[in-house]
Amino acid sequence: MGSGVRFCFLVFLLVFSALISAQPYPSKPIKWIVPFPPGGSTDGFSRPVAAKLAELLGQPVVVENVGGAGASLGSDRIAKAAPDGYTIGLATTGSHTINPHIYPKLPHDTLKDFTHITLAVSYVNVLVVHPNVPAKTVAELVEYAKRNRVSFGSAGPGSSNHLSGELLKAITGAPMEHVPYKGSGPAMTDLIAGNLTYMFDVLITSIPQMRAGRVRALAVTSDKRSPYVPEVPTMAESGVKGYSEAGSDLWFGIVGPAGIPRPIVRKLNEKLIEALRSPEMRERIRFQAFDLWTSTPEEFTAVIKADLARWGKVVRASGARVE
Repeated sequence: MGSGVRFCFLVFLLVFSALISAQPYPSKPIKWIVPFPPGGSTDGFSRPVAAKLAELLGQPVVVENVGGAGASLGSDRIAKAAPDGYTIGLATTGSHTINPHIYPKLPHDTLKDFTHITLAVSYVNVLVVHPNVPAKTVAELVEYAKRNRVSFGSAGPGSSNHLSGELLKAITGAPMEHVPYKGSGPAMTDLIAGNLTYMFDVLITSIPQMRAGRVRALAVTSDKRSPYVPEVPTMAESGVKGYSEAGSDLWFGIVGPAGIPRPIVRKLNEKLIEALRSPEMRERIRFQAFDLWTSTPEEFTAVIKADLARWGKVVRASGARVE
């Protein structure tokens, strides 16, 4: 190949690359990674949001479930993706503010290795007991635990419902045995069967059991009563002072790998918020007993920083760790 031909070929490549890079975003399908198995609340939330985002952006948004290692596998897939806006995914309180404290060899930094695009929703845990437990309030449960063997179930070490229980232990000093399960579903099944005293769980799965009389709610973890169960008091109203300040805000948000160009981040933030605020998504959010909570990228980063500090204290007090 002569020098003139090589020069023309290089010019062609440069022009072609410039044309490709000048294409408006997005110009191809976007991948949305859910770092949990299919079928759970994270999957049920992500798929309709992704479908609405695809409608607004004019490109397919393909949901891929990458479960395992407490969401760290899927989160790492997001962190290691090309920072071009074509890989985004779900982040949760657990994946981004609890995991860094319980996984000593986490392969990514949840602050430095991600672009925090927007918060999406907040939600609360509710403390539910088996109906045969005589305690009608959290204060009575604490007193009951001082005289009887009390056990609480969770989705596994380091899960938000595990740490909700550990936080109750730390504040009250009540002896309570943690029983980890592979998911909240099996824990709830054992609670209903009478093999556990209590557990913390999300409202969407607890409300049907509460209404059927299979469990009894004592308190929600938020600083205000939930509009979905307004009859259930907060932990503070139940006499557990400082609970919500220590770590009660639970959330889902959308992230991408670090380094996504700012114009693309702005567009994703704008379109995701538009999708989340659409009438059909507002209805879906209410159906899942979530509360809409959108933000700027900077506000999202600030929430992660604050929650890393708050949950770090809870994890250290509990001694939870996954090798």
